[in-house]
Amino acid sequence: MIPTSYPPKEDIARLTAGMLIEVGAVHFNTKEPFTHASGKKAPTYVDCRKLISFPRVRATLMDFLTITIMREAGFEQFDNIAGGETAGIPFAALVAERMALPMTYVRKKPKGYGRNARIEGQMTEGERVLLVEDLTTDGGSKLSFVDAIRETGATCSATAVIFYYGIFDGVEKTLGDKGVQLIHLCTWWDVLAEAKRRGAYDDATLTEVNAYLHDPSGWAAGNQT
Repeated sequence: MIPTSYPPKEDIARLTAGMLIEVGAVHFNTKEPFTHASGKKAPTYVDCRKLISFPRVRATLMDFLTITIMREAGFEQFDNIAGGETAGIPFAALVAERMALPMTYVRKKPKGYGRNARIEGQMTEGERVLLVEDLTTDGGSKLSFVDAIRETGATCSATAVIFYYGIFDGVEKTLGDKGVQLIHLCTWWDVLAEAKRRGAYDDATLTEVNAYLHDPSGWAAGNQT
């Protein structure tokens, strides 16, 4: 069912951040930093995959994402909802159900046998495709998925995510230069604000996380050991 309630964007961001904290999807560890795929250290980690195990949270966030997509991109702008392998697949399916649209998914690379396909499901030339993922950091993986979608002759002018880091320069411009609009529910700044409001972490941890968010590269350079 298509949601018909439209909370303000700032309320959606605050509530989304709160749900991520509540289900334990947000991790802050300043003493033993996490290593990201880039190899850089960070005191923050978010696990959006965890959301699929919480039905009430999952349903609310998918309503929020559907609402935000329609608000920021339009009501009749898409013909197909594509999920990025693997984390984007369940969220794409849930959004597709709400928007009453076909669903497909995009592999990170050809599977190496059979049809050697990157697109699973039916995607046809001329279709307007929305790429749905769990999160984005620097937008790099999104462009790979977008390229695979466009190779079918379909178009892809937007990607929608639950969580956008919002701390790295030029991400929205990089996507925009490729003709891709970024739609998201909340960022690390929203999570930090909600964590402070709830008293979810001690002051020292929040201070260190704040320092990281303001200068991720500088923080990582000083915490490589």
